[in-house]
Amino acid sequence: MSERLVVVHPDAEAVAAGAAARLLTLLLDRQSVSATTHIALTGGTVGIALLAHVAQSPLVAAVDWTGVHLWWGDERFLPEGDGDRNEVQAHKALLDSLTHLPSENVHTMPAARDGLSVEHAALEYTQELAQWAPEGSIVPPFDLILLGMGPDAHVASLFPNHPDALTAGMGAIPVHNSPKPPALRVSLTFETIASSDQVWIVAAGAEKAAAVSAGLSGSDPVNTPVSAARGRSRTLWLVDAAAAGEAQPA
Repeated sequence: MSERLVVVHPDAEAVAAGAAARLLTLLLDRQSVSATTHIALTGGTVGIALLAHVAQSPLVAAVDWTGVHLWWGDERFLPEGDGDRNEVQAHKALLDSLTHLPSENVHTMPAARDGLSVEHAALEYTQELAQWAPEGSIVPPFDLILLGMGPDAHVASLFPNHPDALTAGMGAIPVHNSPKPPALRVSLTFETIASSDQVWIVAAGAEKAAAVSAGLSGSDPVNTPVSAARGRSRTLWLVDAAAAGEAQPA
């Protein structure tokens, strides 16, 4: 049975710092039993701050980055190098400093370019996911998928009442008409998220308190997508006191 824990930190900075320490510990623990680790990163204010804390930690040198594969939960379908892309921000915060991380281990979602539609971008990423999948699966054996959460309870680019959100049988999907710009995005599916051993949701700010409460209460995922974000063995909510609201650690 999957374990669910809620960890409440005093503020957003503490959420990012605490999540970074947990991530490094998880990587070191997994590398004691497996040569390869698959992690999906998230963007957003807290997600990028988390990566910056990883870069500053003395533990970063203890990780064998040659065995770490990095993926993304979602990405804005914008041109390569655009500062609003999650992968661009992640490189500045952490990845550019990881000299032992092989470039082929960084699985970036396709950027917008001439002749490439968002549908084909999602298909390319689905195919790349499948290349690392064990027999009987369409995605790699994710050790961890990190997710931010919006005030509307969306995760990755899976938005409430959005027609693309419940797509099954694909590792990644195109997202059209995103209620949060830009309109075009690529996102992992709920099915992919649910395949991960662990899922961590990082959220901060009073504007997210209602979404945290709805997600923890098990609201309908169609209206509250974060409700469907669960890991196979553990789901960890890392939130600050403002986002926690009335939620209690469990």
